[in-house]
Amino acid sequence: MAEIKIENVTKRFGDFTAVDNANLTIEDKEFMVLVGPSGCGKTTLLRSIAGLGMADEGRIMIGGRDVTYLPPRERQISMVFQSYAIFPHMKVYDNIAFGLKMTKVDKKEINRRVNEAAELLHIEELLDRYPNNMSGGQRQRVAVARAIAMQAEVLLMDEPLSNLDALLRLEMRAELKKLLADINATTIYVTHDQIEALSMGDRIAVMKDGLVQQVDQPTTIYDRPANSFVGGFIGNPPMNFMTGQVQKDNGQILVKVGDSLLTPASFIQEQVGKYEGDSITVGIRAENMETLVDPTTDAIPVTVDVVEPLGSQNLLTVRIGDDRVKVSTHPDLAVRAGQKVWLRFPAEKIRWIERQSGKVLYS
Repeated sequence: MAEIKIENVTKRFGDFTAVDNANLTIEDKEFMVLVGPSGCGKTTLLRSIAGLGMADEGRIMIGGRDVTYLPPRERQISMVFQSYAIFPHMKVYDNIAFGLKMTKVDKKEINRRVNEAAELLHIEELLDRYPNNMSGGQRQRVAVARAIAMQAEVLLMDEPLSNLDALLRLEMRAELKKLLADINATTIYVTHDQIEALSMGDRIAVMKDGLVQQVDQPTTIYDRPANSFVGGFIGNPPMNFMTGQVQKDNGQILVKVGDSLLTPASFIQEQVGKYEGDSITVGIRAENMETLVDPTTDAIPVTVDVVEPLGSQNLLTVRIGDDRVKVSTHPDLAVRAGQKVWLRFPAEKIRWIERQSGKVLYS
C-alpha cells in the first residue's frame, strides 16, 4: 500500500508562506494532479513530499509511515524533474541504471529493469546513445524510464512535459497516461497546464497562494467549481463571469444581467434570494450558452464583437452589460462581427457566485 497523507503541512521561506496548512489524501495507486498558477505552492508541496525541502509544520505519511523528516532515499519514492536531470556524460543505459546501482541492486536485475523500462518508453534502440544526441522528447523518456526502473510505489512528477513543444506534449501526454495506468504506482503530478490536469488525473487538487482550493474528479472540478478562482483557472476559455443584480418579482427571484433578466433554477432560488437587493456574480461556460440568430423572448440579445474560427468551434466575443463574454458555437453557424445574436442560458448550467468571497452557491 502506498497511500499518501498530507496533514496540516505548512512550508515557509522567511516571511513568505509557500504552502499554507495543506491537507490532502492520495489513495493507493491513484493519479493525483496538483495544478495552479506559478507560485501557488504546488512544486513546494511536491518537494516536501519528496524530502527535498522539509515541511515546517504538519505531517506527511507514505504507506502508513511518517516520513516528514526522513531523507529522500528512505521515502521509497521516484521523481521526474522538469529539467530531466539526466547525466550528459552517461549513456542512456547508465542513466536509467543510475539509481539502481546506487542502491546496490544485482547486475542481472539492473539489466532486466533497464531493458523493461526502455521497452515501455520505446527507447530501447537509444540505450547506447548519449543524451546530447537526442531530442527533448527522447530525453524526457529517459528521465521517466529511470524513475520507473526503480519500481518505487510512489512516483512524483514535476512538470515533466513543460519543456516539450505543443505537438510532442500532446503525444507524450497520452503515452504517459497509459504508461502510468499500466505500472499502477501512486502518482502525484505537478503542472500549471489545466488542460493537462483535466485530461490526465484521476483527481485534481487546485492550488492558489499556498492553499488547496478544491480537490475532486476532473469533470466535477470543471462543471461544479468551488469558487470563482477554480472556475476561472480551469477551462479554455475560462468560465465567463458577469455582474447581476438580484431582485424579486411576484415571489420569484430574478437576476438582472445587462438589460435582461435571468431566472435561477428552482433548486437554487432560495440561496440566490438571500442576496435580494445586492449584486451577485453570474458564471457560465462558453459552450453552455445556446446561440440563436433569430430573436426569441427567453434569450439575451447581444452584438458580436469578434469571431475566432478555431476549426472545431467558433469562439465569439460579445458584451453583456459591462462584461465581455466568450461564447462557443458550432463552426457551421454563420456569424460575423457586428451581427446581433441571441443567447439562451440553461438555468441548470448557470453558477451563482457570492461576490465578496467568490464562493459558488450550491443547494
